[in-house]
Amino acid sequence: MAAEIRRVLKKGGSAQHAKGVEWFFKHEIKSHGWRTADLRYTMRQIRREIRKDDGLGQLIAVANRLFTGSVLEEKIAGVFLLENLDSEFGDGEFALFESWIERISSWSDHDALVHDLIAPMAIAKPARVEAVFRWAKSWNRWHRRAACVALIRGSRKRMFFEQITKLSDSLLEDEDDMVQKGLGWLLRETAKFNAKRTVPYLMKIRGRAPRLVLRTACETLPSEMRRRILSTASIRHRSRRHKR
Repeated sequence: MAAEIRRVLKKGGSAQHAKGVEWFFKHEIKSHGWRTADLRYTMRQIRREIRKDDGLGQLIAVANRLFTGSVLEEKIAGVFLLENLDSEFGDGEFALFESWIERISSWSDHDALVHDLIAPMAIAKPARVEAVFRWAKSWNRWHRRAACVALIRGSRKRMFFEQITKLSDSLLEDEDDMVQKGLGWLLRETAKFNAKRTVPYLMKIRGRAPRLVLRTACETLPSEMRRRILSTASIRHRSRRHKR
């Protein structure tokens, strides 16, 4: 079944769009040139057939095979086969999806996996959030980014604030831009849905946090508050550079 899906993906893509995707990712990935909406629709049709004939276990097995692929759409297809089924998954599936982080090749398949499969499972069973602190210590940039992205959906429900600040404290010195963007995204969503608690935290870390993290975190805040956080941070960062 996974082989058949690969044939469908190869046949149904757009060579012209594939060139654009590969250029966007600086040729770090291969693409068949599918539009996201078309790929999601096709995978939902295939999911219906697999579940009808072979059940959830086979669906997960096929998705697992697809996420080993070297083509972007294969990995995204694996996620689309399983998205919105988190209520049917348990700790075994969580461990499986965690193992997929090792197979990530770009932020696109990373965010599909972590935001669409792992993050909902953290909400369903908050004890799973403890895994993010292990990921945050990894040498692998995608594990460290995953630690941030896995908490985003929960932050929108005003969950995990203590874990978010603890994680943020541990990653403020991280110099990887993919990790910084993930952390900024997490803090932005936390500020958007829980500004009362998040703004004091941003004021606290403004002298230590990378500019990219703070700028992203402040995007949804009122302009005056945003200027206050960023202007003060800018002064402190210039001072730190001067001392070095």
